[in-house]
Amino acid sequence: MNDSCVSIRSVFKTFGSVEVLKDIDLDIQKGEIFGLLGPSGAGKTTLVKELAGLEVPTSGEINVFQEEMPSLHLIEKLGYMAQSDALYLELTARENLEFFAALYGLRKRERKQRLVEVMELVQLTDHLDKQVSNYSGGMKRRLSLAIALLHKPELLILDEPTVGIDPVLRRSVWEAFHQLKKEGKTLIVTTHVMDEAEKCDRLGLMREGRLIAVGTPEELKQETGSNSIEEAFLAFGGVSS
Repeated sequence: MNDSCVSIRSVFKTFGSVEVLKDIDLDIQKGEIFGLLGPSGAGKTTLVKELAGLEVPTSGEINVFQEEMPSLHLIEKLGYMAQSDALYLELTARENLEFFAALYGLRKRERKQRLVEVMELVQLTDHLDKQVSNYSGGMKRRLSLAIALLHKPELLILDEPTVGIDPVLRRSVWEAFHQLKKEGKTLIVTTHVMDEAEKCDRLGLMREGRLIAVGTPEELKQETGSNSIEEAFLAFGGVSS
């Protein structure tokens, strides 16, 4: 598909004797918010790690921007937020941001501007010089999101980005996601929260390492005669999360 920025073909992933991804085929379009919905253990995190180049499929192929992953050339185009916060706790938020901005190759002037912008977005400006070890869990998630956004990546891969974030801020984070989409960015978001799934342009429903359905929230509900994404997920053979 000409507008695909991600193409996944016949991907399997095995850890020892355990098969965690089973024959995944998927295209994700440029400029869409694509959600991966499923309970813990469905394979969502393993799949997004492969998209970010942090894991390699046992078999099959993943292409991002028409280049096979993993690829060092694509680092500047990707923003990745892991499920576990990868932060330096002994440093302040500002020092963390400066460190990652330098890794991304941002120049000093741009670095200063982006640091302010991303911290305003996640509403942490007043805590910029606080040591991260003193942050709450929700604040650490927000700082991780700010770091992922620093270099204005074309593709954002976000693994459970709003876990531990209060409902009001969660709404503003999703507003920011839709603004990024308007700017032409592509977002891949894993979640097990049904109301977040409704906010995605398209969804991939996952269960036990398989992709059991793909479509817009409305298409998935219509196909199963369901009133909600949760009902549709169960109708496709999913399990309650």
